[in-house]
Amino acid sequence: MEFLQEVHHPGLAISRLKQSLTIENLPNLCASISTASPRTDNEGELYCLWGSFNVRRDEIRNGVRYALVECPHALAWTVTLDEAREHVTIHCTIDKTQPDPEFAESIHGFVADWADGVREGFRALAVEPA
Repeated sequence: MEFLQEVHHPGLAISRLKQSLTIENLPNLCASISTASPRTDNEGELYCLWGSFNVRRDEIRNGVRYALVECPHALAWTVTLDEAREHVTIHCTIDKTQPDPEFAESIHGFVADWADGVREGFRALAVEPA
């Protein structure tokens, strides 16, 4: 199943987006993530609304992909920028087409928290030089 939100964010560059999307910075960008401790630039541990998970971070063409490595539902999400449209897209997937309604609602909340974090947390990035 897929969950998606877009946030209009003029002036944000992909390089700045990627620089901000560190494991250490996850709690500042998403209220659903309480803590995040990097072990390397691309691996760490986080505590979120579903509990404690190892997280993997991969830079992709227009942003970053994250995966909760041991998640029983294979939860992964991307935060990417469409520079032409000036939209940041938060796209989350799981491996179930019909998950428990409570779990689906919690994922909607997770993606909404990301959208809020993008709106607020990236505001300064649109005006600062790269």
